[in-house]
Amino acid sequence: MAKSVLAISRQKKTFADAAQTFIKEYTAITAGERNARYVENHAGRLRNYLLPFFGKKGLSEVTPGLVQEYRIERLTPNKDGKVPARSTLNQEIVVLRQVMKTAQRYGWLQHLPDFSAPYKTSQKITHRAWFSPEDYKKLYTATRKNAQEAQGKKWQWAAEQMHDYVLFMANTGLRPDEANNLQYRDVSIEKEDGQTILVIEVRGKRGVGYCKSTPGAVHPFQRMKKRNKPQNTDLLFPAYHRKGFNRVLEDEGLKFDREGNRRTAYSLRHTYICLRLLEGADIYQIAKNCRTSVEMIEKHYAAHIKTSLNASAINVRRKRS
Repeated sequence: MAKSVLAISRQKKTFADAAQTFIKEYTAITAGERNARYVENHAGRLRNYLLPFFGKKGLSEVTPGLVQEYRIERLTPNKDGKVPARSTLNQEIVVLRQVMKTAQRYGWLQHLPDFSAPYKTSQKITHRAWFSPEDYKKLYTATRKNAQEAQGKKWQWAAEQMHDYVLFMANTGLRPDEANNLQYRDVSIEKEDGQTILVIEVRGKRGVGYCKSTPGAVHPFQRMKKRNKPQNTDLLFPAYHRKGFNRVLEDEGLKFDREGNRRTAYSLRHTYICLRLLEGADIYQIAKNCRTSVEMIEKHYAAHIKTSLNASAINVRRKRS
């Protein structure tokens, strides 16, 4: 019996065909919901790593064994002896799975292969890189000095903005992509419980939510308004400060924490969470304010904060008769 047109179509479809359809779909459907850079990162993982390995393969050839071969190739040290971080490889497997699910939706593939990594053991729970109170003070002192020394120079605006960015992020706990989407109309100064704070309407990877800052975020916001004289729809942070921020970290010896974790702008969010925990804030309220889960905070933050351990509860002793 002659093969059906659908069966022939399935045979002809390659991973590259499914990847092209996935990017077209993903870009259109996530428009306005996902940061453009996040979408481009997915395309970059396909272009740089997944397509060179899987591109010419028929969809039915993408088996668990082939996925494992890909992992082995990526984890084999290159000329410089470098391998990708486990989180980087996990992100690539996520994109691989999404491409294959696209193929399944269109009927080009009947069943998804098993993408799970064999021999996987329980991973060590590591904390997110953050700035301890001492390191945070060292950081904002350096960015303030940098802004002062830039007075009258062509990079004055960038230096002042970066200093306010550091203070704003560490006192709000926003994700970098949330801060990059923030417009002046999304932020209001309000009084609550005798404190002046910012109430922020946040748009990010979790949709729309709200954040209430500490009082320490108010002055940086006021300085930015005075400096930029913005319209309501202007972005708070129209420029990225990655290079300047990394330069300060390198100059101050703050690029890595004591466990060797690399610090980035995301570390300012982690710093906010850890400092709130150190101050004894309720973990559930922190989770709500940061648009995350209590489980995530307990796993990645509270585990290494010594004040989260209650000595009186740990050292309880039964009364002896």
